[in-house]
Amino acid sequence: MERIKCTITYDGSGFAGFQVQPDHRTVQGSLEKVLAKIHKGETIRIQASGRTDTGVHAVGQVIHFDTPLTIPERNWKQAVNTLLPDDVRVVYVEKVDAAFHARYSVKQKEYHYIVLNREDPDVFRRDYVLHFPKCLDIEAIQAACKHLEGTHDFTTFSSAKSSVKGSKIRTLFHASCRKKEDDIEFVFRGSGFLYNMVRIMVSALLDVGIGKRRPEEIPALLAAKERGQLGKTISPNGLYLWEVSYHEQEKEKHSGD
Repeated sequence: MERIKCTITYDGSGFAGFQVQPDHRTVQGSLEKVLAKIHKGETIRIQASGRTDTGVHAVGQVIHFDTPLTIPERNWKQAVNTLLPDDVRVVYVEKVDAAFHARYSVKQKEYHYIVLNREDPDVFRRDYVLHFPKCLDIEAIQAACKHLEGTHDFTTFSSAKSSVKGSKIRTLFHASCRKKEDDIEFVFRGSGFLYNMVRIMVSALLDVGIGKRRPEEIPALLAAKERGQLGKTISPNGLYLWEVSYHEQEKEKHSGD
């Protein structure tokens, strides 16, 4: 058996999330349907770095699967993409050691969230950004981002429906916000993320941006460990799983040189 690692990109607006569900179109379901065709009807299960919700997009989601077939990496990419629908694509394929796991070998993940900050919405981007027409104080948001960085218990910033058992302590290596014309892009890099964590963090940061909260309130919110301290979880539309990094990545790069 060979273990195949794929980096994939998808437009989440046409999927009911990543994870396979009966009677719903999902990213996992679309990929496994294609792999079944390539394997003459045999079920091939894929493992992902994590699930994404309905409407969430991915630029660099990572999956792996085990296969009895011996096919060159370039041919895997071509074979899978030929059969996939237009809103999901394999961008990179590599054969990896059996010790590699798309979920358990993750070193860090990076998410981006894009806000369209102007009076009128953009009808062509309605599935890809959050339209937020209120005036925002970017410097205040950037100050609040700094309070989110580091190792904290993120219970306040995770869905009450989270299925995570045990610790909700995570490390955010980077949290930032930058404005480019009408777009505001949030970037978060961390060791791992809880259910709805990015969407709740952005919601809180937008509250800071409109003056509803002060940047200095973030540490107290973290310490409270209480989801009810914050408002609603904002739209999935502006959220992108941007990149997933792995512990063995450097070793693989050098061995492939």
